[in-house]
Amino acid sequence: MRTATITRKTAETDITVEIDLDGTGAYDNQTGVGFFDHMLDQLARHALIDMKVRCEGDLHIDDHHTVEDVGIALGQALSEAMGDKRGIVRYGSCLLPMDDTLVRAALDLSGRPYLVWKVDFTAPQIKSFDTELVREFFQAFSTHGGITLHVEKLDGINSHHIAEAAFKAVARALRDALETDPRKADAIPSTKGTL
Repeated sequence: MRTATITRKTAETDITVEIDLDGTGAYDNQTGVGFFDHMLDQLARHALIDMKVRCEGDLHIDDHHTVEDVGIALGQALSEAMGDKRGIVRYGSCLLPMDDTLVRAALDLSGRPYLVWKVDFTAPQIKSFDTELVREFFQAFSTHGGITLHVEKLDGINSHHIAEAAFKAVARALRDALETDPRKADAIPSTKGTL
């Protein structure tokens, strides 16, 4: 079973993440940040990863620690659930349209974290959510999940659509990368023999 539970507690956040990589996209995410919960729901649904996130964070300061630390815990959970990555496709990409917005995401579950982020927003906030936190989430997620991740906005006006398209594009790319390769279901997808 490709599942993991991660608990992470600091002076700023108290987080529990449960994931099942072979799920149906069921989600139950409660971080205290409404828009972020909506984005995590999109990630789960479109990656077909069952996901439950609970976070109590220092929201009286701002949303930054909550968003970043959930990214850390979710990346750690992904890494643990993948195990030795035997049989996975490894690579995934998606060109995702959402109304005015078009976002491209490509990733490699290589174990070598690297984020290329070419996404600009037209507004500094979506309601009370700082749009710069979208990048902070993906930086933490890619670093702790061992993901080489490229995300690029090709078009877009509405900041809500831009953020949501980014989460959905990454989710669809992740779904493809996590699938079992029917021709090499028993092999590590690397000539090195390890990832």
